[in-house]
Amino acid sequence: MKITYIGHACFFLEYQSGYSICLDPYSSGSVPGLADTDLVADKVMCSHSHFDHNDADSVKAPARQYTGSKPEIELIHTYHDEVQGAKRGDNDITVIDFEGSKTVHLGDIGCDITDEQLAKIKNCDVLMIPVGGFYTIDCKQAFALCGKICPKAVIPMHYSSDSFGYDEISGREEFVTLIKDSGTRKVIEAGSSYSVGADEKVLVLMEPVRKI
Repeated sequence: MKITYIGHACFFLEYQSGYSICLDPYSSGSVPGLADTDLVADKVMCSHSHFDHNDADSVKAPARQYTGSKPEIELIHTYHDEVQGAKRGDNDITVIDFEGSKTVHLGDIGCDITDEQLAKIKNCDVLMIPVGGFYTIDCKQAFALCGKICPKAVIPMHYSSDSFGYDEISGREEFVTLIKDSGTRKVIEAGSSYSVGADEKVLVLMEPVRKI
């Protein structure tokens, strides 16, 4: 599977079979510094209804009709905040099982997870996790959650930098430092695309492909 980081919390997954999935496409102009998504995918998944995660209409369907096997997709209900959605509403964790790989996208999770939820995603192959805080869990909380989930590959998302993202949220630097100091993961600078392989316990740092 090839993962392309579009930006913010949006990823594009391409499988060997040719099937493709877009996760959390953002609306045009909604994320400072990021260009429009402009994607074509077989499936679109959105973790919640906020405009920076929910522009499914901007993702076009392929001209060809896909006739192969399709992934198993499960949504796990969580919250966008630490008070059961009272501040910002609901959030779904998206779990994708396909071609021998389990990918977990945490959306804008702002709370801890239950033991039952953990059992469904523990030891996944890829974990996409927000780290910027304010609207979601922050770097320290993300690090602790990674320790519970124990994924093979961790990809931080929903953070800011000098050239993109919201002023209210932090960068990913503290999260990266916590991972490095733990000595538990190899750090990979992947650019905008990462091909999932046999790598064990890696932190994958990606850069948005859709920067303005």
